[in-house]
Amino acid sequence: MTDKTIPDIIYTKVDEAPELASASFLPIIQKFATAAGVTVGTRDISLAGRIISSFPEYLREDQRQNDDLAELGELVKTPQANVIKLPNISASMPQLVAALKELQAQGYALPDYPENPQSDEEKSIRARFDAIKGSAVNPVLREGNSDRRAAAPVKRYAQANPHRMGKWGPDSKTRVAAMSGGDFFSNETSATLGKAATAKIVLQGADGSESVLKTGVSYPAGTVVDATFMSAKALGAFLEQEIQATKDEGTLFSLHLKATMMKVSDPIIFGHAVKVWLKPVFDEFGEEMAALGVNPNSGMGDLLARVKDSPAIMAAIARVTAERPPMYMVNSDKGITNLHVPSDVIIDASMPALIRGGGKGWGPDGAEHDTNCVIPDNSYAPVYDETIKFFKANGALDPATAGTVQNLGLMAQKAEEYGSHPTTFEIPHSGTVRMVLDDGTVLHEHSVEAGDIWRAASVRKAPIEDWVTLAIERQKATGYRSIFWLDAARAHDAELIAYVKPLLEAKGVADKFEIMSPRDATRASLETITKGENTIAITGNVLRDYLTDLFPILELATSAKMLSIVKLMQGGGLFETGAGGSAPKHVQQLMEENHLRWDSLGEFCALGESFKFLADARGNDKARVLGDAVEVATQGILDHDRSPGRKVGQPDNRDSHYWFARYWAEALAAQDADASLAAHFAPIAKALADGEAAITQELMAGRGAAVDLGGYYHGDAKKTAAVMRPSASLNALIG
Repeated sequence: MTDKTIPDIIYTKVDEAPELASASFLPIIQKFATAAGVTVGTRDISLAGRIISSFPEYLREDQRQNDDLAELGELVKTPQANVIKLPNISASMPQLVAALKELQAQGYALPDYPENPQSDEEKSIRARFDAIKGSAVNPVLREGNSDRRAAAPVKRYAQANPHRMGKWGPDSKTRVAAMSGGDFFSNETSATLGKAATAKIVLQGADGSESVLKTGVSYPAGTVVDATFMSAKALGAFLEQEIQATKDEGTLFSLHLKATMMKVSDPIIFGHAVKVWLKPVFDEFGEEMAALGVNPNSGMGDLLARVKDSPAIMAAIARVTAERPPMYMVNSDKGITNLHVPSDVIIDASMPALIRGGGKGWGPDGAEHDTNCVIPDNSYAPVYDETIKFFKANGALDPATAGTVQNLGLMAQKAEEYGSHPTTFEIPHSGTVRMVLDDGTVLHEHSVEAGDIWRAASVRKAPIEDWVTLAIERQKATGYRSIFWLDAARAHDAELIAYVKPLLEAKGVADKFEIMSPRDATRASLETITKGENTIAITGNVLRDYLTDLFPILELATSAKMLSIVKLMQGGGLFETGAGGSAPKHVQQLMEENHLRWDSLGEFCALGESFKFLADARGNDKARVLGDAVEVATQGILDHDRSPGRKVGQPDNRDSHYWFARYWAEALAAQDADASLAAHFAPIAKALADGEAAITQELMAGRGAAVDLGGYYHGDAKKTAAVMRPSASLNALIG
């Protein structure tokens, strides 16, 4: 790459609702940016794009794509990086297979996914596909730590226009269930390396035979390395116990995992839940189901599709289902259960939504009920458990008066990639797993049984030091109560505390920070924001992911409106635009009703920060004016209630973009920091205002009717543009 080939700002091409919104919004950004001499280009990190770029030898020349993710992975290690990253699909197995089938149907001669690879070629193909699964994008791009918070105008709007909250009371039966032993939390060991090392992971059987699970795992000096496992036997017993307890309590059974980010461990845990739920069926028809290609890890939806022509199996499933407690539903009308697809119920989105709703989940009868929230591993389940207990005792949070919880998350250089790393394994037979360093030192050792899930993860020294520095800077800038969410009783957290305390003491700021276990920090944070005060949660990677959904959904009703800044460690900037957990439902609604309720507020916030970062990095004062005007336009969207409505007939994402462009142009025309920009945008602002009636009418044309995007994962660009840019009058102004 050379400087000439890299746009000033890179706007990522992604999937689902955020990408549809980009078809409408990106032309506006590019039009306005040219006035400041700023180029805005795209790089494709979508699921379909990553599949295509991984198999060039199977495709025609005109079908091949550059590996944009790899290119961006190198760019974010340089000072010139300025990337606006929209939420992309962290693909579960069903999503990966569905995207692959769609591409094949479009004429891409891609290989099938080998479920049981035999030859070296099949194993190579499987490895390439597996590298695409799960949270494959974020670890590559996140060469810095995370600073996530509610933007000031968003928080002000939420307080002035509080969203509806479900009622909580002490009589609620909703609770969190987690394992009391045999889980990742209880089995964890952790160590900090005194020198650089390379490790191998081996499994020694009871007969003395040794198999190598992984070699060449390199760590620099100062790296915190963890290892742990979840007992399959303990997990199965726990799930059986909770299914029965749910039935006894008269609540809904629900399972909350993250089978996308934790792409190796959590699909296996999900599969255990499917097997336990249908245990009598597997006991009776296990061999027949295996012959039909049933893989419990893929969920009940895939299972039912494979056995639908086997009346005996279908009858057995019906009998068992009738004996089980009612299940938490993804879609009651369509009979889609919690266990249908592993990526349908994602903990960081599902638990906050349930808590915001007063602990109620939708049952198969289409009504709301109290719920048993099953979160097997006890590492972070206490966060949700304590939140539920707090609201039972104190009632729901009041968004009109609540303070805010900001987050600084340790995530740089693949920090804490639990359950998703290539160092996570389903153990094939009983024995002992050892992580052995190149000097012969046994760093970690666990006795395991067949089916157990063993994992290792790490955090490097430089990201830890950068994380603590960011915390010190943020606390100084705000004066907010600042808490490191670290549990001294957990092996990994104890190693981090050994870093954190000396760093704080060396800077003379130890008295300005608290260190608490996640459970205690949850209660302290809820107490703080209930009083209308603010706090900063300084957390590891997984808690960053969970908390930046939990608190925004309680405070703002959504996590898609968060300001998310990643200060890259080499000086560049990565600006993330919020969460995409609800994106699939948005796409479905657009395709059926031509209404896109995706809210681009996260994109607005990221855009303003990106322009201001560019101004500082390149000395481009015009870019700063654009960035300041973005903030004015964002406030205008909120103040005038121009965000998308949920139902067809209301304004949607496209209408919101028109109003944003208009407010942005008006702010630029009115500012006095740059006369040439004011003169440039004055006629644009006038034309947008004068054309309001025609533009809004054209934008509403065709609403309520089904539309053709040419694909779900890999849509047709022309068809998508026709749907997302229906106003000829607006297009004439924007180009």
